[in-house]
Amino acid sequence: MEERVRAHGHENVTARHASTLELTRDDYLTPAGDCILGIEADRTPADFDRAFVEACRDSEATITLTLDAGDHTETVTGRGHPALECTNDRSFVCRTSDYVDDRTVMVGADKAAADLDRAFVDALAEGAEITAVFRVE
Repeated sequence: MEERVRAHGHENVTARHASTLELTRDDYLTPAGDCILGIEADRTPADFDRAFVEACRDSEATITLTLDAGDHTETVTGRGHPALECTNDRSFVCRTSDYVDDRTVMVGADKAAADLDRAFVDALAEGAEITAVFRVE
């Protein structure tokens, strides 16, 4: 099962956060948003199919996020958690920790914003379009 989200980068993308990465529906980004990779997302966790969300609630589920921006691709792998709600209507957060709130779409991620290739981050800072594909197995 998969869910697809489109967003775009912004000049303030720095991707320096050490434990999370985020996409948001907001149409702005301040320099303080060091985990945010893309803005103006066309969907949010609240838009995900409920069957997809239910599959993500399995603690044994593997969740993979593939991010494509221009000529760059990044893959982040994490896992599901029984407390995942995916009800937020503003942003998605992937976490390296086990913390869960209504924005969380994966825990135990093997990468955070700071771990992403800097050429990928530079493309986002130049406003590249992002396609994010979440897959659960």
